[in-house]
Amino acid sequence: MRIVICEFMSLDGVVQAPGGPDEDTDGGFAHGGWTHPFFDPEVVGGAWDAALEKADALLYGRRTWKAMAGAWPDRAGDPFADRMNSIRKYVVSATLTDAELTWENSTRIPGEEAIAHLRKLRETDGGDLLVMGSPTLARTLLQEGLADELILIVMPVVLGGGKTIFPGDGAKHTLELISTTTSGTGVNVCVYRRAAEKD
Repeated sequence: MRIVICEFMSLDGVVQAPGGPDEDTDGGFAHGGWTHPFFDPEVVGGAWDAALEKADALLYGRRTWKAMAGAWPDRAGDPFADRMNSIRKYVVSATLTDAELTWENSTRIPGEEAIAHLRKLRETDGGDLLVMGSPTLARTLLQEGLADELILIVMPVVLGGGKTIFPGDGAKHTLELISTTTSGTGVNVCVYRRAAEKD
């Protein structure tokens, strides 16, 4: 399985709380829901649909999984929601219990075992293992060299601070740009893959 990270992102690399004002206020973040003025169904919505279509499973951190588990089951009947609800889901957490995994087809990966478990999952056959949101998890995957593809949905806004997916460890990670699509609202959907190692 390829591990694919799909993120809404500001021009200054912020991914925090794209969906709503109360989604994630850590660090005093006050711009929750910042993606709404730039969302369009064709390009931005199409990018999410395409990513989900290629996925065999979703991969979340605890906070994002809880937010999604609280939202999607109530939207049953919509084709996208039905896919979100029925697809396999993995959640990396050191604190959630199996009894709390009430969202259909959810499996917990204990936090301390996550990297080893994800390395094994990545070696199996199948479609993509798709990460949506989950900035701490996404950053760890990038740092560990486990992300095969990035789908960055870059919005034309600067937020001045907030959570990012990029490691701050000083290591260089070279990527290859596969495609760019621009929406009428000024959003660039950029698909990157890990560049081949050069001697």
